[in-house]
Amino acid sequence: MPTCPSRPAPEPQRPELDALRPGPAERARTVAGRPGATVCAAGVEGSRVLAHAVTAADQVLVAVPTDGDLVRAVLSAPGSDLSGLVMVTDHAPVPLRRPVRAQLWLSGWLTPVPARDERTSVLAFADARPTEVLLDVGRSVTLLRLDLAEVVLGEGGPALEVSPLEFLAARPDPLAALEAEHLAHLDGGHPEVLALLGGLLPTGSIGPDDVLRPLGLDRFGFRLRVERPGGHQDVRVPFGRPLGCAGEIGPAIGRLTCVARSRMLRG
Repeated sequence: MPTCPSRPAPEPQRPELDALRPGPAERARTVAGRPGATVCAAGVEGSRVLAHAVTAADQVLVAVPTDGDLVRAVLSAPGSDLSGLVMVTDHAPVPLRRPVRAQLWLSGWLTPVPARDERTSVLAFADARPTEVLLDVGRSVTLLRLDLAEVVLGEGGPALEVSPLEFLAARPDPLAALEAEHLAHLDGGHPEVLALLGGLLPTGSIGPDDVLRPLGLDRFGFRLRVERPGGHQDVRVPFGRPLGCAGEIGPAIGRLTCVARSRMLRG
C-alpha cells in the first residue's frame, strides 16, 4: 500500500507522558476528525479530498470529485476495489514555526458506496461532519468507503501502529470541536493566562529569549510550545483529572490558574 513520511513537530516520547494524555487510539481518532486530507491509491498520486468522515457506525467515508482520476481508477479496478491510503494532517490552530502536530495514515481498500446505500451514507457522513459537499453526491461528487486494514499515527517521534478495531472503537477527544477557538482566544487575547500556565512548568523551562505558545488542548490538559531561537520544546500542563465533557473546561482552567497564582505568591 502507499506510504508517506511523517513530518509533524515532535512531542517528547517518554513513558511517564502516557498518563498525561489520551491513548494512541483516541489520539488517532481525534486526528481523523481534522479537515485536511489527501488520498493516494495504486496508480494514482495524491488526489483531492473534498471531505472525509468516520461515522458513528465506524465507516470511513471519503468524498472526491466524480470526474477525478481516483474515481476512474476505483471503477476500473477488479471488483471496483482499489488499494489506497488516506492521509489526514493535523495543524495547530495558531500560527507556529512548525504547525503540523500530527499525521494519520488510514490504509485499506477503496470502493464506491452503492447507489442503494448512498442516502444512508450521506446522512451518516453529515452527522459526523456537516458539509455542503454532500449536496452534490451522486452528481459531481462520489462517495467512497475505505475498508480499513492499517492505521498509523505520526507525531514527530516513531510512528505508532494502531489496531483498526481499537481505532474504530475509540472516540474523538470531547474538547476537539472547541479546541481551535479556545487556543486562538488564549493566544490572541489572554497572554496573562498563558503566562500563568507557563508558571506551572518546571523552573528553567522558559528562557529569557523563549516564547510560550498554545499548541493543543484535550481532556487531559494543555499542550504548550516553548519556541526558542534554535528550536522548540513541546510540554504539557495537565488538569487535576481528565475531563469528561466540554462543559468541564471552564472550571478546569479556573483551577489551573488558581494553582498558578498561588505558586506565584509563594515564589
